[in-house]
Amino acid sequence: MKHNPLLTNGLSIAFSLLFAFSLIGQAFSGLAYFNDQQQASQLEPVGFWQYVTSSSFAVDVAENWQSEFLQFLLYIWLTVWLVQKGSPESKEIEKRGTESDKEELVGQFATPDSPKWAKAGGMKTHIYSNSLILVMGGIFLGSWFAQSVAGFSAFAEEQLANLQDPGTWGEYLVSPEFWNRTLQNWQSEFLAVWSMVILSVYLRQRGSPESKPVGEPHDSTGATN
Repeated sequence: MKHNPLLTNGLSIAFSLLFAFSLIGQAFSGLAYFNDQQQASQLEPVGFWQYVTSSSFAVDVAENWQSEFLQFLLYIWLTVWLVQKGSPESKEIEKRGTESDKEELVGQFATPDSPKWAKAGGMKTHIYSNSLILVMGGIFLGSWFAQSVAGFSAFAEEQLANLQDPGTWGEYLVSPEFWNRTLQNWQSEFLAVWSMVILSVYLRQRGSPESKPVGEPHDSTGATN
């Protein structure tokens, strides 16, 4: 039975649109705030395209991206080994670790519908077995690097405007400015994941795959709808 692509891809489409709307909204609200600051400093306001290609906009976007992908990177990796009794966000306690080839359907245990690299064995299967964390880690490192470069550029502009020495990129990486921006994003991501793991032990959302069935006992681990 064929389904409408809009129905079968609704979740990715919805979040793609939400991402686009929020990014555009951030661009316009950021521009308004930036120009308010410009006028307060008796400087000329800038246009939309000038702002969205500026280091000020780039650092705000990059620091949010890097913290989000760090959250997913750590969550994917830690949930291989760590469990939380009663949480649907956790594996069953007995399944800690990377699990067997039979459970993971790799190599000789692959099915006809399994991805090619799951069947291949050797390095290909090893890479594919860790491909999600590799990509998440790559995006995190790339966006964190972009944050550091854009952040240094914005910091240097501010320092030069105040006739102060901006220093070097390496000095910026160990500066309070960089780590304040970084850690204030990290702590919010860690709090969000912690809340989801713990609250889902005792609270329910009917019909959500992120929740246990409404009548499932609190100590049931790894159970989802």
